[in-house]
Amino acid sequence: MTSYLTLLAPLVLLALAACDGAGQGAEPGFVARQSQTAPPGAPPGSCWGKLVSPAVIETVTHQVLDEPAKLAADGTVLRPATYRTETLQEIVKQRREDWFETPCPDQMSTEFISSVQRALNARNLFHGPVNGQMDQRTRDAIRRYQAPQGLDSGTLSLATARHLGLIAEENDNTG
Repeated sequence: MTSYLTLLAPLVLLALAACDGAGQGAEPGFVARQSQTAPPGAPPGSCWGKLVSPAVIETVTHQVLDEPAKLAADGTVLRPATYRTETLQEIVKQRREDWFETPCPDQMSTEFISSVQRALNARNLFHGPVNGQMDQRTRDAIRRYQAPQGLDSGTLSLATARHLGLIAEENDNTG
């Protein structure tokens, strides 16, 4: 019985992890609600995605002199120098977290996702059925659209939705 529970526990954890996110095809790095996780100062009720770029670590090998060569008075080598190899790992690029605002899950209706698919299709980036599903084809098309703007993610950003004309721009004019 104990071995059965030991095997079942990781499966239950995996199933629970699969339920996390926005639901409709959320990709890793997507944070569904502001109350869960958001950058400092994020407005209440806003939704965010996060791209995490891992640190780049490089392995560097150096030859370190242990003992110099022993030379005779006439310059002949009595004993050659001895070296040891030292291998170190160095961080070449630090880990980075980039936050970007996203439409909230309640905005990601079938009609809205269909509009995203049509907008990307009109730009020759989406090649599939307009089905209103945030499937892999749709996420790949979103990534193709956003990557040239510096956001290499298949999670739709709010800026992209606005740029595609799917969400109204916020008007800062008060007068």
